[in-house]
Amino acid sequence: MIVPQYWAEGRLRHRAKGRQVTVRRFGWSDLSQEDAQALADQRTREAFDEVLAGVPLPRREDKRAYNGAVGVPIREEIVAREGDCVITRNSYGALCLNTPNALFVDIDLHDPGPEPALKRKVRWPLLALALWAGLAASSWLVGIVAAAFALWLAAWVSRRIHASCMGRDGGPEARADRRIEAFVEQHPDWQLRQYRTPAGIRLLAMHRAFDPQEREVEACFTALQTDPVYAVMCVRQHCFRARVSPKPWRIGIGQHMRPRPGTWPIDPERMADRMRWVAEYERRSEGFAACRYVRTLGDGATDPGIDAVRALHDRLCRAESTLPLA
Repeated sequence: MIVPQYWAEGRLRHRAKGRQVTVRRFGWSDLSQEDAQALADQRTREAFDEVLAGVPLPRREDKRAYNGAVGVPIREEIVAREGDCVITRNSYGALCLNTPNALFVDIDLHDPGPEPALKRKVRWPLLALALWAGLAASSWLVGIVAAAFALWLAAWVSRRIHASCMGRDGGPEARADRRIEAFVEQHPDWQLRQYRTPAGIRLLAMHRAFDPQEREVEACFTALQTDPVYAVMCVRQHCFRARVSPKPWRIGIGQHMRPRPGTWPIDPERMADRMRWVAEYERRSEGFAACRYVRTLGDGATDPGIDAVRALHDRLCRAESTLPLA
């Protein structure tokens, strides 16, 4: 896991036969701005030579904080470091705990709607009836109107069937709980600490440290139906991550963090705007929790190093409080 303190950008240009090629690449370092610039210049030269040789590389890297960044470390303001953990402020202002080996699992509880198989099962008989109606009336217009009505009716019936099934099995949260319980039954040496977030479930594996690129991590994410974007970013950024303070719009802050966008680093002359926003955000955050502890599952022993991460996480999230989630 790399969350650098210093950032720089290198740039090289070449003009030949009336055509100009400009290549830019970022550099980073925990030591100094000079080291960051040296890496930026090195990466720029390597990419520049490949571009001139005809390799179809992008001419510049996007300035992205975390999500979507490929080949570039997490680009966020470092707020604090505790042991191997780094606490950063993300692009919309919330604090995030970044850890190289404490396995956090995020599960969204949104309702994806009816399955494609259910939609097809309902749609095709109704479309067949619509086709029959058109043929019986010997009219293309009747067939088209009947088909349109059949599609609308199929969508309505599919939603009703889906809602009924979800109601019978307890909804998305109950289904996720059953997946978690089944996973623990199949992995008796694991210990999972479960939290409720505003829109889902968070799990923390307490029994040992993990490498984000382990096959066991991938299998865990697949079995528990982890948020796919989160799963990809764990591999790309070589770390696990958990948001530990509220989302601004959930605590009554409608204005985006200033300056916008908030990708780090920002111009020094804009720092005062940012700090004013952060001060208001932190003031309002005091009345909210980022997640709430629910239960612990599994018989695995607690790893002392992971328990230290757990204590930090729970303190920052106010996970043992009764504050509203945000």
